[in-house]
Amino acid sequence: MNRSSTRELIQQLTSGSITARQLTQQSLDRISAVNGELNAFISVDADGALLQADEIDRRRKAGEKVGRLAGLPIGIKDNICQKDRPTTCGSRMLQNFRPPYDAHVIQRLRSEDAVIVGKTNPDEFAMGSSTETSVFGVTRNPWDQTRSAGGSSGGSAVAVAAGMVPLALASDTGGSIRQPASFCGVVGMKPTYGRVSRFGLIAYASSLDQIGPFANDVYGATLLLECIAGHDQRDSTSLNVAAPAWSTTLDQPLKGVRIGVADEYFAVGLDGEVEQRVREALTVLEAAGATVHSVSLPHSKYAVATYYLIACSEASSNLARFDGIHYGHRANKFDDLIDLYCQSRGEGFGAEVKRRIMLGTYALSAGYYDAYYLKALKVRRRIADDFAAAFQTVDIIAGPVAPTPAFKLGEKLDDPLAMYLGDIYTLSTNLAGLPGISVPCGLTANRLPVGLQLQAPALAEARVLQVAHQFQQLTKWHLETPASG
Repeated sequence: MNRSSTRELIQQLTSGSITARQLTQQSLDRISAVNGELNAFISVDADGALLQADEIDRRRKAGEKVGRLAGLPIGIKDNICQKDRPTTCGSRMLQNFRPPYDAHVIQRLRSEDAVIVGKTNPDEFAMGSSTETSVFGVTRNPWDQTRSAGGSSGGSAVAVAAGMVPLALASDTGGSIRQPASFCGVVGMKPTYGRVSRFGLIAYASSLDQIGPFANDVYGATLLLECIAGHDQRDSTSLNVAAPAWSTTLDQPLKGVRIGVADEYFAVGLDGEVEQRVREALTVLEAAGATVHSVSLPHSKYAVATYYLIACSEASSNLARFDGIHYGHRANKFDDLIDLYCQSRGEGFGAEVKRRIMLGTYALSAGYYDAYYLKALKVRRRIADDFAAAFQTVDIIAGPVAPTPAFKLGEKLDDPLAMYLGDIYTLSTNLAGLPGISVPCGLTANRLPVGLQLQAPALAEARVLQVAHQFQQLTKWHLETPASG
């Protein structure tokens, strides 16, 4: 696979030193070579991708206008609808589902002439932190195939990290882009809630889900975000604000940027090597002119409990549509209507999805709504207020993405609480609706990637991207490649 940066790939395509077909074929060849081991892609549309590439080459040769992503191969997390292509959510429930329409972000990618090569493996219905719960099997980390790629967007992260595609799209509900980006040594960003339309994203938790980009560098993530962001009237939560040209402000210096460090992000449970890499990254930013300040996020300790009550309650509601009647898996053997529902859902959903549906249904049930779900909403407000107070004195909050590097496959699969606690640093960003990014900031002694998380106020993606880009100009961690890459 061509290891050039996104900017270099665009220059090569524009100059004609490589064609869209050649770049797409390189991508497909790379997928054929390593996907059998890593399982990043569930499905690949080689014929469709090459047809797209040929049309782009024809238009470019004819002097016709092409989009900003013209000729760049891209992978799509398999919970984003693509017309007439499998969209499974990694679940038996939707194993044979082919949507009759494109998601908003797919339409945007087509309008910018990106080459969609296939759908990437997620945790089932995006419910997981390790990409181990997919009905299509485990996705393996290219840095160490015995370890997790992170989740729930592990397929998209691995596709970029292993050089199968330069760009990928995924969704982030509680860290599902940032955590696998950290584990796999790539850039992954969650935009402000409402910045990118969720039309065509199969819902897990509607007040938390947000689509965002993966790339090998911050410029690539920025360009992809520019192409998919913006208002969409089909999504009632889509913000009616224009998407700025963030790529034009990436080179602004760090002098005067105020970076906040929350003590709560460096408490008991944080791996020593992860803490060291993150603190070294802060030193790099400080040397470049930024100032580092202490801030407090006192309610962040409640983030895990708050998130899983709210997210599971919304999942209970959203997944009620999969009943064996409308679409999706339907049991072959059943006694009556109620048994049809029970058998279809029992066969179609995996253990983790069932666990979250049951937790959410319980939290919403009569007699428990006020004690659990309503209380969680109140704490969510407190978490958002903590960020608002901190951002009165700083521009960015920096810290670790996850408390550990990539853990061993199977290590936490039978211990849901341990798995959930691994998201402790990312959940608050979603609860508050803020933008956040993971950018590679080092390797452990075992050559496992570590990510630096940067968070900013709502709609302040420019700050996050600027600081992340400047950090990459000062370091070379994003240029490191995995053993399987």
